[in-house]
Amino acid sequence: MRTFLFLFAVLFLLAPARNAFFDEKCSKLQGRCVNSCQKNEELVALCQKSLKCCLTLQPCWKNTNE
Repeated sequence: MRTFLFLFAVLFLLAPARNAFFDEKCSKLQGRCVNSCQKNEELVALCQKSLKCCLTLQPCWKNTNE
């Protein structure tokens, strides 16, 4: 029973850190966390609470890597 309580406590305390990691990854990709992506967006990562990190697609003629 102690093992179960210990594992529950550890998972409960690590949940906010894990969720912050996903949101930070989305912001580094310059995306936004939403329920569903629009037609001109693509799914690039996951956010907390089952949200999707969507990034607006760049048209070919507006290449920012040059």
